[in-house]
Amino acid sequence: MDIPLETDVATAAQKLGDGALLLDVREPFEVQICAVTGSRHIPMRQIPENVSSLPRDQPILVICHHGGRSLRVTQFLRANGFAQVTNVAGGIDAWAEQIDPGLARY
Repeated sequence: MDIPLETDVATAAQKLGDGALLLDVREPFEVQICAVTGSRHIPMRQIPENVSSLPRDQPILVICHHGGRSLRVTQFLRANGFAQVTNVAGGIDAWAEQIDPGLARY
């Protein structure tokens, strides 16, 4: 199965419902504004020291504010042997717009 580098929020929401891990790489102050229920928060700068705590046998969806930081984390994880990782294009901003309008936008 070929995992795309990026996926849209509708597909990501479906994959989350199917058991994927949503990895939020935003800063703590951003997560306090809004977060997707059930997501795991590890700020981007802390990803390298937390690689061993991430599952290799589960799809990982990486999300940030608009998709830039999460794309870099996705590429980093892929380079470190995570085959089932994909970036959520548009980030939590697109998620709030299209999936959960109740989330605060910033």
